[in-house]
Amino acid sequence: MRYYSLNNPQITTSFKEAAIQGIAEDKGLYFPMEVPRLDKVFFDNIKQLSKEQIALEVITPFVGDDIDQDELLQIVTETLAFDFPVVPIDKDVYTLELFHGPTLAFKDIGAGFMSRCLRSFVKGKKEKVTILVATSGDTGGAVAHGFYDVEGIEVVILYPKGKVSSIQEKQLTTLGKNIKAIEVEGSFDDCQAMVKKAFLDAELKECRLTSANSINVARWLPQMFYYFLMYKELQHLDKPLVVSVPSGNFGNICAGMLAQKMGLPIVHFIAATNANDTIPRFFSNKAYAPKQTIETISNAMDVSDPSNFVRILELFAKDAAELHQDLSAYSFTDAQTLAMIKEQYQKDGYMLDPHAAVGYLGIKEYVKQHHNFTGVFLGTAHPVKFPECIEDLLKIEIPIPEELKEIMNGKKKSTVIKNYEELKNVLLK
Repeated sequence: MRYYSLNNPQITTSFKEAAIQGIAEDKGLYFPMEVPRLDKVFFDNIKQLSKEQIALEVITPFVGDDIDQDELLQIVTETLAFDFPVVPIDKDVYTLELFHGPTLAFKDIGAGFMSRCLRSFVKGKKEKVTILVATSGDTGGAVAHGFYDVEGIEVVILYPKGKVSSIQEKQLTTLGKNIKAIEVEGSFDDCQAMVKKAFLDAELKECRLTSANSINVARWLPQMFYYFLMYKELQHLDKPLVVSVPSGNFGNICAGMLAQKMGLPIVHFIAATNANDTIPRFFSNKAYAPKQTIETISNAMDVSDPSNFVRILELFAKDAAELHQDLSAYSFTDAQTLAMIKEQYQKDGYMLDPHAAVGYLGIKEYVKQHHNFTGVFLGTAHPVKFPECIEDLLKIEIPIPEELKEIMNGKKKSTVIKNYEELKNVLLK
């Protein structure tokens, strides 16, 4: 499989080089030259397949010969080494829990897959690769864990100072070794802009920078896995499948829509956003007009200029009208989010994190005009990662899972910066 830059289709590369480079030299995101269609027999037999077999079938066309099949199978096996439960929430409504990995967030899948691919690519090489990544919350923790102590790879994580939860910050700042955390006095969009600028800075070429955000194909593509695993569990249902995805940088929902183009029978997607409503407004007035980022309790979605939306447009040949047939987008306030968390907990004791609550609100909004479907919203993070809002709201204390206890006692190590020049100095050192 070859990949081309969305800024210039004449710039092409392999999966391996796209994963190492992160973005193209012209600042464009890489996109696969073709979208393979999976055979009908694959879907007919999916119930009999293991999650590893499903993932291998899905990802092989995108990796090609850059990783041999035995090693690729090992990579997907290690990546998927935890559960992906589909939990009934209400009549015809389910949640797909994606927070049973090592850092309790859906980013564990993409970060785990990418770290193992890069480990394979740099193995035995003298030069180090530097992972430079911006995070609004969960990406940083998953990347830090995925690349921790991996030989030949340094990791620099930028996050907006004071705008991630206490547990998310612990996951970013306590590991040490090859993981360096940088607090930026600004928003996630400021962090992301610095990362993109660094990639194009000729003076940083020797740093061999790459990204572990969903702009990197090796982080973006494996997110398709759990959409197929979800279908495996629900294919026996006779109603059309609609999926609501809590959306910030739009990499997750873009992966789901790529899976749909490969033949996965999902009839419609819902992009459920918080107050950062660039895409809902785009569907309303056809103008892509990011505003200043708004800080919310669903902080991993505090993104006003989502990088991956350009990939979604590419999937639909930049035809917004055709895209709108397959995608709806709704925005919700913090007040609505908190009310949803409280309502669900009082109903049956099931605890939603703020992002899952936004996803559920997306289903509830969609059902106002559409009927006779099975709705699934993604549970993208464990509620324990957001104690500041949930514990006060529900008047409870969320038990700390074993996976987090050691991190909670760790000592914070970080560097505070104000601008790009300060980041550049850190990288050059």
